[in-house]
Order: sequence, then structure tokens, then C-alpha cells
Amino acid sequence: MPVTCHVSPRNGDVVLLVGTMKGAFVARATARRRDWEVGGPYFPGSAVYAMAYDNRAGRRRIWAGPNSMHWGALLRTSDDFGRTWTNPEEANVKFPESTGAALKQIWQISPGRDAEPDTLYCGVEPAALFVSRDEGVSWALVDGLWTHPQRPKWQPGGGGLCLHTILLDPERADRMRIAVSSGGMYVTDDGGATWRPSNKGVRAEFLPDKYPEFGQCVHKVAQAKRRPDRMFLQNHWGLYRSDDRGESWTDVANGVPSDFGFAMAIHPEDPDCAWIVPLESDEFRCTPEGKLRVYRTRDAGADWEPLSNGLPQDGAYETVLRDALAVDALDPAGVYFGTRSGKLFTSADAGDTWSAAFDGLPPVISVKTAIV
Repeated sequence: MPVTCHVSPRNGDVVLLVGTMKGAFVARATARRRDWEVGGPYFPGSAVYAMAYDNRAGRRRIWAGPNSMHWGALLRTSDDFGRTWTNPEEANVKFPESTGAALKQIWQISPGRDAEPDTLYCGVEPAALFVSRDEGVSWALVDGLWTHPQRPKWQPGGGGLCLHTILLDPERADRMRIAVSSGGMYVTDDGGATWRPSNKGVRAEFLPDKYPEFGQCVHKVAQAKRRPDRMFLQNHWGLYRSDDRGESWTDVANGVPSDFGFAMAIHPEDPDCAWIVPLESDEFRCTPEGKLRVYRTRDAGADWEPLSNGLPQDGAYETVLRDALAVDALDPAGVYFGTRSGKLFTSADAGDTWSAAFDGLPPVISVKTAIV
């Protein structure tokens, strides 16, 4: 896959937004998803944990949250697929002085619903939620979550105390779920004014109380678009499904080599279909047996099948992080993931077969998809 300065996506193309420890890349391919071009690196030397594509209100806007060791974390945008980027003179997402907190990392950028085209949400470290109502010009801390009485008891996970998942309810504008490592999952039913934990059935293996109200180290949560009551959750030890929109969780680690992992993705049309990439253990965060396998369920977690056609199966001690697995909205669904060793794998047939689209990137942190 050739690396160019920039890519020029056309209508119907698939775009991948790839964040790495040393910059961001933008890849494109036609709907056949066979030959890929890559533009970048953008923000070379900066870690980019969060990227997003916003096509609401006729936009073609890429969001990125590069973190420079000199300038800190900023939100930057491009409306021409990376040719030019905004460059704010100061942090556009920042904590009020009254909190005594300082922004360490931007972990998630989430465009609002179609009915609110100027709204965006941002999850950060230390764990907090920010919202913008003016296309990202200004940002406000969601006080209801920041001042939650349980928040002082949250503990940082291995990657820090980060708010890494934002799930907007497709049916109620005042309902949202977020996930924090290691605080657990929380839900608001009143637009962010109040929040309650939503972790019933999720195990916290590292705590004396194995099933606490909060404190779980949730790694990633995915919600079905066509059936929003269906959700899947990858925990720090634990693989779960919910059929009541996250109010309660059932263990579905059936036939997987390990229930430890980070990444979780769900099919855009089929709520029974999801993908994970298991890792061996907390102590050895690499693929079990040195085999790079993606596992897929087509029956809501009753069974998981290994997908390895085209993936290395000998000495492939790879790591796939929480946001480094993504699915597109085409038929059949395309599945994509990046590794800590800088490889990017793609599948145009829901994971049945794989191709190594690129090898030699910096460590991949996040992969997001979009259809132009």
C-alpha cells in the first residue's frame, strides 16, 4: 500500500482514520476495499489516541486529538482529508481552574446525533466528559459526572484514569452511557445532570468484592445500532452481553482462548454479530499461543469462531488496543484492526479473510471508519 502525502477520497470510498503513538494517518479505498492508499503522517511525533469523522450537515470533517509533549493535547480538524488542519493557539478542551485538574489525554471524540449537528462529545483523562454545542468552538465540562460522589473512588487502569467510551442512545436524546477505566460504566437519563453506575453482573477480579456497584475496569463497550438494547462489553477479565441496554450483563466467554482483551466491535446491521481480539492475560498482553486471531460471534456470544485466514499464526505476539478495531457499514461489513507493532489488517468479508494492508506504522492506538 503506497504512502502518499495526502489522499483524495471520492463518494462511496471507505476511509480509515488511524491514530498512532507518533502521528495520524488517513487511508482510502474504493468500496471493493482491496487496494489502499495512505496519507500522512499528520502531527508527526504526537500520540493520537482519538479520531472521528463528522459527516453531519454536509461536512467532511476529520477530528483528531494529538498530544504533544511540548504543547499538550489539542483538538484539531481537517475539512480536506488532511491537507490542512486547524491549529488552535491554546487548548480548546480544558478543565475550569476551579477543578484543580489538568488535561492529560483526549481519549474519545464522538459527534452528536444527526438531530443535533452542532453537538460533539469528548472523553478525556483524567476521566471526564466534555460537550460542545457550537461545532467544537467551545467546550464545557459535564459537571454531573465530574462531581459524582463515587468519582473520588475510581482508580486508574494500566492506561490511566480515562473516559474512553461514549454511547449516545439512538432513541432518547437525554440518555447516554460512558465507560471509564477503572470506574465502570455509567448512564445518564437526564442529559448529564445525574449519573448512575450500570455494571450489574460485571466482575472485578482484582477487588475483594468481585461484583461491586462500580470500580470495574471496563475496556470497551459496543452498542447495536439496529437493536440498541443489545450491547457487548470487553472487561479486564470478562466478556459480556447485555439485552437490556446495559442495565445487566451476562458472561458470554464461550470458547475463547482468554476473556482478557481490549477491543470490541459490533456489526452495524446484525446485533448478534460481534468481533474481539483476545489477549493471553493481564501479565502477558499478547495474542494467545503467538497466533493472531480475531474471534467472531454470530449468535450473540453463544459461540465464538476464530478467524485467521490471512493472519500470521507463528510467533505473532501482537497486541490490539481498545480503539484499534473497527467495522464499516458496507455489505458485507469490512473489519479493520491495527497492532502495537504497527501493522494494519483489513477484511472486506466480515473477517472471513484478511490482508496485511500496511506494515511499518508506529504503534497503532485507534482505528475509525467512515464512508464518504
